[in-house]
Amino acid sequence: MSSTLKHYPILINGDLINTEQQIKVVNPSTEEIFATCSKASAHNLDEAVKAAKKAQKKWEKSDLQTRQSLLNKIADVLSENSEELARLLTLEQGKTFDNAKGEVEYSIIYCKYFASQELKTKVVKEDETSVVELHRKPLGVVAAIAPWNFPLLIAVYKTAPALLAGNSIILKPAPSTPLSTCLFGKLIKEIIPKGLVNIITDENELGPLLTSHVDISKISFTGSTATGRKVAESGGPSLKRVTLELGGNDAAIVLEDAKPLKIAEDIFNSAMANTGQICAAIKRLYVHKNIYEEMCDALKEIADSTIVGDGFEQGTDLGPLQNKQQYEKVKNYIEEAKEKGKVISGGEIPDKPGYFIPITLIKDVEDGLSLVDEEQFGPVLPVIKFNELDEVVEKANASKYGLGGSVWSENTQVARDIAQKLQVGTVWVNQHAAIGPDIPLAGAKDSGIGVEWGEEGLNEFSQIQIVNVKK
Repeated sequence: MSSTLKHYPILINGDLINTEQQIKVVNPSTEEIFATCSKASAHNLDEAVKAAKKAQKKWEKSDLQTRQSLLNKIADVLSENSEELARLLTLEQGKTFDNAKGEVEYSIIYCKYFASQELKTKVVKEDETSVVELHRKPLGVVAAIAPWNFPLLIAVYKTAPALLAGNSIILKPAPSTPLSTCLFGKLIKEIIPKGLVNIITDENELGPLLTSHVDISKISFTGSTATGRKVAESGGPSLKRVTLELGGNDAAIVLEDAKPLKIAEDIFNSAMANTGQICAAIKRLYVHKNIYEEMCDALKEIADSTIVGDGFEQGTDLGPLQNKQQYEKVKNYIEEAKEKGKVISGGEIPDKPGYFIPITLIKDVEDGLSLVDEEQFGPVLPVIKFNELDEVVEKANASKYGLGGSVWSENTQVARDIAQKLQVGTVWVNQHAAIGPDIPLAGAKDSGIGVEWGEEGLNEFSQIQIVNVKK
């Protein structure tokens, strides 16, 4: 291995740790190793938990202003180092440099949002005999496991509420995108109490040890449904609190009165942002038969002009897929769909280094195709024709997933009524994946357990304590 590769240590108990083993990190635009990071061992994990447990005992005694102040300091550090973080995000994740800067900015926004919040004491009941209050107490040590699509943002929006609630945290990033989280640890090292935030990395060996560890009180996991089940099983014997934000197969339903030229760009962006690697992206597009061809034509025009390439290259709109496994998976979806439907844009995989998949639109397909029924997590969109509203609602709800869905129409009330028939955690009308730190996100069915963001998401990092006082 070249000695010129930059190396990133992990953070345990306030110290940057260089371990004997390393993880080689690949640039998805070139398929070349460009940096390394320390790889944590089971011993490192135990040391991180021990440090987090000790730090949490002190941190839980801190007042709200101290916690809010720390989150604001973290946000400031992110802002001061935004260019370096964004550059590293583009190198390891593949997204364009502009989109990487956007991820850093959203990380700051989420951090500042939680810095403005508090865990409120509520009076549940008060009469002449007693007063009953609901208090929220820290849980202890939180294990946060993040995926590879938004590695920094997800690390930050798990850290911020955990700390505000009086917990300590151990972050474990995805093996293919560990560097921005390692850099995050290095940047905040001097401003956080020793051991309050710890960062460990692995190549998927430590997950079961972390999620089953006796001193972990809560697991916050974002990732696939299959892995989410394993996380829940691992934490089950010790009854750990668990929040799981899992996969999605969001359906968007375009009604007959919708104006394709008016909504095409919003639909396209909601499906293809981050190269389709968003849990709550549009994954299935159902369009009424009377405007089906017009909708397909409008989307094709946008897709044909969208440039997929290296995230640092001028003019690139979307980067590659993040890793080879996902690249091969999406290629298989395309090949199968070609046999059953008609490719109207993209579909041909370039013969060059990098995990590049062109924006691909496939029409004249039906439910039952893998591309329609499963979560593709890539820049490939099936466009499905429908005739009757009851039929399309039934098809949208047939998925095992229930993260989000949307309805598009000139008649907002009609769209709203249909949207509320969808069996999902979030429904949107004339938009999709419109999210924010103040809006709770909760998946239905196989899309998760618990809530992220908002007051409800913050509460997930706390234990209810009822104080019942006799007068």
